[in-house]
Amino acid sequence: MRTITALPETKLITGEELLKMGDIGPCELMDGRLVPRNYATGEHGFLVLALATEIGNFVKERNLGRVMIGGVGVYICRNPDRVRAMDIAFISKECWPGKLSQGYLEATPQLIVEVISPTDRWEDVRQKLEDYFSIGVQRVWVVEPENRAVLVYRSATEMQRLGEGDTLAGEGALEGFTLPVASLFEELE
Repeated sequence: MRTITALPETKLITGEELLKMGDIGPCELMDGRLVPRNYATGEHGFLVLALATEIGNFVKERNLGRVMIGGVGVYICRNPDRVRAMDIAFISKECWPGKLSQGYLEATPQLIVEVISPTDRWEDVRQKLEDYFSIGVQRVWVVEPENRAVLVYRSATEMQRLGEGDTLAGEGALEGFTLPVASLFEELE
């Protein structure tokens, strides 16, 4: 007769504990468990900077709020903690918590931008979309370098695909922002 032994239970960690771990490489916290992420590619970094610069200049000229880049963590839920890393986030002046936190964001961005990397799986991207909208994010722009397109999500299920002949337009707090989609990909050749 074989005896089945239970696997030891893994201790869940909090966002605060993840932050204290320092540089452990790219990862996200999914319900208290670390999930590794791949490092970004050069193309990914270029597109994040190009789009963040356009959004950042627009926001700064009009004093609309804050734009952040670089995989900034945002709490999706607590106990167990879920922390997602955003490529670009915009938080309006009205929603800004006052001062920058030493930890992950607890304020909800109005816009999050995700740039798809060759190693990203759409199943994971869809889960991120659901997470972002669950905390009240108003828009998510998903940049697809391979297709030279931007997918504008107004909910986890409502999406508009913009190609190189289209113009990306801000809504809500970013009303008036425009960027021809083709210009985003021009320097990739």
